[in-house]
Amino acid sequence: MTTRLSAATMREAFLQATADAIDTDERTVLVLADISAGAEPVREVARRHPGHVVNVGIREQLMVGVAGGLALTGLRPVVHSYAPFLVERPYESLKLDLGHQDVGAVLVSIGGSYDQSGIGRTHEAPEDVAVVDTLPGWTIHVPGHPEEAYRLVHGSICGTDRVYVRLSDETNAAPHHGTGLQTIREGSPDDVVVAVGPTLDRVLAADRFRGATVLYTSTVRPFDAAGLRAAAGPTPTVTMVEPYLEGTSARVLAEALSDRPHRTVLIGHPREESHSYGDHELRV
Repeated sequence: MTTRLSAATMREAFLQATADAIDTDERTVLVLADISAGAEPVREVARRHPGHVVNVGIREQLMVGVAGGLALTGLRPVVHSYAPFLVERPYESLKLDLGHQDVGAVLVSIGGSYDQSGIGRTHEAPEDVAVVDTLPGWTIHVPGHPEEAYRLVHGSICGTDRVYVRLSDETNAAPHHGTGLQTIREGSPDDVVVAVGPTLDRVLAADRFRGATVLYTSTVRPFDAAGLRAAAGPTPTVTMVEPYLEGTSARVLAEALSDRPHRTVLIGHPREESHSYGDHELRV
């Protein structure tokens, strides 16, 4: 879709996309647990459409439960908070109130892995995509630019399924709006790199990947196995660069290349527990 995007960050793009959806689709309801409730776009859309912004307070499990109830009535809930409060704390509610009831919702997180590293471990969730990936039937988007965030959020609201959209403060210089795995740079089919979301610019700048084929995706589930198979040679090394827990996509890579010899390299945030605080750049 085409729209005039004024947002400078993914979070602003999400709020604009949701406000636009509420303006045009009476099914859409934004469900919050205080986070972003005071943002001006949220206050404005709540004034225009009373009842379409629901703030349950600091009750994240209830937030997802309310979303499940709204979905059962035919509404399209958009649920928003920091990643650990949206995915980890209400995990059972995701499993039962959405998954077991077989209803849809759009979950939009902020915070990325370590965007709020100054606050500490309570606001960090490098595990979030791996957690959602344990549940069946979820689409997972990891945009790399505010324009991608707008498109993916708005498009998800227009659907009916269960979607997790992971936003970050980190962005690439330019958006890439294709679907599946997009070829950003053609190189050796024996050395293939898959860059997810905001990792793309750093992958393109890395000396290690100078001669490699570089693929990009902002949708990690379902994974574009056919796209990887088409780009990779008969005995490839495939490197997956993800902005969350390393090894999260090991399973889908193995399944995609199960019929050919291959080597995988998994780059992401380490699995070791970290007790450090401070600047985000020191954590990535």
